[in-house]
Amino acid sequence: MTQKMAVLLNDKAWARWTALILIALAMFFAYMFVDVMSPLQTLVESSRGWSSSVFGTYAASEYILNVFGFLIVAGIILDKMGVRFTGILSTSLMVAGAAIKYIGISDWFQETEICLWLNSWWVELPGSAKMASFGFMIFGCGCEMAGITVSKAIAKWFEGKEMALAMGLEMAIARLGVFAVFSTSPAIADAFANAGGPSIVAPIAFCTALLIIGLINFIVFSVMDKKLDNQRGVGEEGASEEEFKVSDMGKIFSSKMFWLVALLCVLYYSAIFPFQRYATNFLEVTLSIPTQEAADLFRWFPILAMVLTPFLGSFLDHKGKGATMLMLGALIMICCHLSFAYLLPIYPSKTFAMILIVVLGVSFSLVPAALWPSVPKIIDPVVLGSAYSLIFWIQNVGLCFVPLIIGYALEATGGYTAPMTIFASFGVVALLIGIFLKIEDKRKGYGLELPNIKK
Repeated sequence: MTQKMAVLLNDKAWARWTALILIALAMFFAYMFVDVMSPLQTLVESSRGWSSSVFGTYAASEYILNVFGFLIVAGIILDKMGVRFTGILSTSLMVAGAAIKYIGISDWFQETEICLWLNSWWVELPGSAKMASFGFMIFGCGCEMAGITVSKAIAKWFEGKEMALAMGLEMAIARLGVFAVFSTSPAIADAFANAGGPSIVAPIAFCTALLIIGLINFIVFSVMDKKLDNQRGVGEEGASEEEFKVSDMGKIFSSKMFWLVALLCVLYYSAIFPFQRYATNFLEVTLSIPTQEAADLFRWFPILAMVLTPFLGSFLDHKGKGATMLMLGALIMICCHLSFAYLLPIYPSKTFAMILIVVLGVSFSLVPAALWPSVPKIIDPVVLGSAYSLIFWIQNVGLCFVPLIIGYALEATGGYTAPMTIFASFGVVALLIGIFLKIEDKRKGYGLELPNIKK
């Protein structure tokens, strides 16, 4: 007599896709907050007395604590405590950091004793920038912790199912946040303008409120995740029958494939996210257009990526070719940044700029769609959260220092040719690593070129 297999909550399509939407919306709001000030760079510099290097320091602050070890700790917390505890903790940190940043950039804070004291030391960095950067650091800890938590949550809920499609949809929804904030941030600033000009604080307040909704989303998801664990007969700690030990992290460090994936990740994302910080100002300067028009132009960057990523994820689930997609994405990114550096200044056409921005979005769909579902293929599930955290940590090293490098390069050269060339050079190295990755996969048979859904 055979025993009927129990139907788990994640076996039900409506349940696993509802869980995905809840956590994806939390990341959507996080991505909005990340770039809420990017289209306002010119306004911030004029109203708060910031320079390009100060703005670069502020942009880098999101990653500083992660670089100095927080992300590694976050991965251990995730593997020890599970997705529910870590998800609620990370979204709470995002809300707290956002509130501090809001205080730092607000008009009333500029006249407080705290701000005057902050102005008195490291005078190159205004007090408003110090406070905003501190808040952005706290937010950055929560945001990156949430990122690895979402990745592990999707791997858990979609194991043996549409994992790449789910990860692709999560990334697509999150990237819609970039489009949304580049569309709404300047508009909200103008809508709440006062005698001093457009409001900087209004867009930040709006995005902070959205982060609170993201926290509520994760709490609702946690209720569902608790039910799933109860059905599976496991506890929250890692949701695995094999207990995580810190010594298990040696499995990660000894993996050549891990290092190839991590290095490709840091190089690729270092040419994307720091570019987003400066993109509006780059288009303003290169095309001689106002801030709002430049922001409206760049907001289309994530749109094609948002549309393509789920389809690419589905392709990966059914057909494979993950390593090939990583190489193609890096090649497209190189061509786009070189065109930004050398062709767009010669042919300053908004149509040409739009084409480059949209094509760069194709690259931004190819690489992440193939990258993140590849990690479970090369890493033991017991240390999957730590593996994601280490990849994010290495990525954060680049994301921390690259905005500083670009800010100083911009001030030293007075133009964007050198910064865009730097971005393109990251893509060249990423392409070479992608080639090595494909060779190693062919030798060892990790299955990066194979479909995710096993028939």
